[in-house]
Amino acid sequence: MAQGIMTGIGFLGAGVIFKEGLSVRGLTTAASIWITAAIGILMGVGFYFPAIVATLMTVGILSLFRIIEARLPSQSYIHHHVSFDRDKVMAQKEFTSLLEELGFSVLNISYRISENNKFEYRTVIRTSRIANIATLANTWNDNKDVREFRISPTGD
Repeated sequence: MAQGIMTGIGFLGAGVIFKEGLSVRGLTTAASIWITAAIGILMGVGFYFPAIVATLMTVGILSLFRIIEARLPSQSYIHHHVSFDRDKVMAQKEFTSLLEELGFSVLNISYRISENNKFEYRTVIRTSRIANIATLANTWNDNKDVREFRISPTGD
C-alpha cells in the first residue's frame, strides 16, 4: 500500500515542477510533498520515533538550505522594453552604456517600430542586485524622451 501512496504523491509532486526560461521551479516543493507523505505513512503504521526523527531532519535540512540559498549570489533576468519617438531615439551605444552603468548586463537586444510611429528597444537584461530594477524604472521615468517602458522580471 505504501508504494501506491508514494507513486501517487510522486505524480502530484511532479505537477508542481515548472521550467521557466533558464530556471526550474518547484523542486523543493515536490520533495517536501513526497517526504510529508513518507512521514505520514510512518505515523500511520505506528513508527512514531522514525517519523519524529524524519520530521526534525526535514525541517532542519530545509532551514539550513534556506540560509545557504540566501547567502548565494543570484541573478535576476528581466524582459525590458523602452519606446521613444522616432526623432528622439537614444543611440544603441548610449542605451546599452546606461544599462551597464546601472548594473545590468544586456543579454540580447531587438528593435521595433510600432504602429504609432514609436521606436522600441526590446532587451533581456540581467542583474545581481534586485534594487537595480527600481533605479532603472526611476531613470526611465525621469527621462522626458521615453514614451513608454516596461520592466518585467522573469521571477528568477
